Amino acid sequence: MLKVLTALLLVPALAAAAEATCSARSGPTAPLVVELYTSEGCSSCPPADRWLSTLARRSDVVALAFHVDYWDRLGWVDRFASPEWTLRQQRVGRVSGSSFVYTPQVLVNGRDHRRWPALPHASAPAAVSLELLREGDDYLARVQPLAGAPRELSGYWAVTEDGHRTQVRSGENAGAALQHDAVVRELQSVERIADRPLRFSPRVDPERLDGPSKRPRRIQFVVVDARTGLPLQALRLDC
Repeated sequence: MLKVLTALLLVPALAAAAEATCSARSGPTAPLVVELYTSEGCSSCPPADRWLSTLARRSDVVALAFHVDYWDRLGWVDRFASPEWTLRQQRVGRVSGSSFVYTPQVLVNGRDHRRWPALPHASAPAAVSLELLREGDDYLARVQPLAGAPRELSGYWAVTEDGHRTQVRSGENAGAALQHDAVVRELQSVERIADRPLRFSPRVDPERLDGPSKRPRRIQFVVVDARTGLPLQALRLDC
């Protein structure tokens, strides 16, 4: 009985220790940052959604699905859509190389990429070293510029969820059962990266969650050139 009680007491302690040591470190090359701008109301988007799902667990890719809201008025309201993501698409469009925004739109390392599902190789030498660490409910990012890094760095935290399913009842995709991975649920910008660790505490926004969130969640941090807005380094933490 004493052995059983001791084992039960050890379980929470071991879980807490595992969380405290959960970390990831970037390698010599930077992964590809793949952004998909999509909508459940867009009939040409499901193939792109399925393709992004195949990238969500690749170690050489950080996948981010931004659901825009400008399709919502055309017959089906996407529960993941946000005007914030629409504004982001318009803003990054200024440097993406595209003269207009559309869905599905894919950006690879900040550039408009119409050749998907083909992707370039993530072979660029990293200009920045990045480490992510979980401490309880908080996350830390340590950024170290390397040779060739821009003078000013900025970045952002992204919280994504996998395994969402939607039965669409109207609009262009009426009758379709859609599955979504790498859905961006929260984004927090870091305007300037200095010589100190960055701390992030994900928030729970009841308006953007359909009940208690039990979906697989991932935390990403992306370092960008503050002048151009183009990604330089990215890392995902799955714990």
